Amino acid sequence: MIEENEETQQPDETPAQDESAVESPQSAQTEPEAEPPAEDAPAGDAPVEDAPAAEAPAADEAPAAAAEPEEVVHPKERRRRARSEHRGEARPQRGAEERSSERAAKRSRLSASRRAYRQKQRSTRADRPRPEVPQQEGKEHGPGAPRVRQGIVVSAKPDKTITVRIDIARRHRTYKKIVRSSSTLHAHDERNEANEGDTVRVVETRPLSRTKRWRLVEILERAR
Repeated sequence: MIEENEETQQPDETPAQDESAVESPQSAQTEPEAEPPAEDAPAGDAPVEDAPAAEAPAADEAPAAAAEPEEVVHPKERRRRARSEHRGEARPQRGAEERSSERAAKRSRLSASRRAYRQKQRSTRADRPRPEVPQQEGKEHGPGAPRVRQGIVVSAKPDKTITVRIDIARRHRTYKKIVRSSSTLHAHDERNEANEGDTVRVVETRPLSRTKRWRLVEILERAR
């Protein structure tokens, strides 16, 4: 019985020895691997790791500084600030000749700038000429059809000028009654062809004098 027990215990001890044998290499391998990083770590690694942490705030401050818009100051505000900064130091006394020479120099400087500006404007206008509108022969009126009127000459005494009465007959919009009215106008008669009582046709034209805006076209009927 004793021998059987010993035999039964022997197989139980062998796995324990094998496990210790198996675990010992692992412990032997793990222990030296944990120590070298601490021993072989160079002394300069610690500052290198701290450097990015120190640079991080600087990187965060750069966008904040760029995001701030620059102040745009109006020229009037800039001049007002310059005047406010002036401490009122008295300028040295100058004679009449010095003041007159300064005024003359200022006038010449301003005149030169005006002359340069006007010359620049002239050159700009010369480079961009206005388009010419074609005008029909014998047509003095501008864009659009000129008005034409027919009337009776009531005066031909002035030279190259006749007074024409225009009779107007229209129907009243409300009462439907024929309402007659007349108006007079001055027309240009270049050859003094029209006489009093003639029925003429006149056309609108450019201003020829203070009162003349019409021109004689033809004589329709002579006075009897």
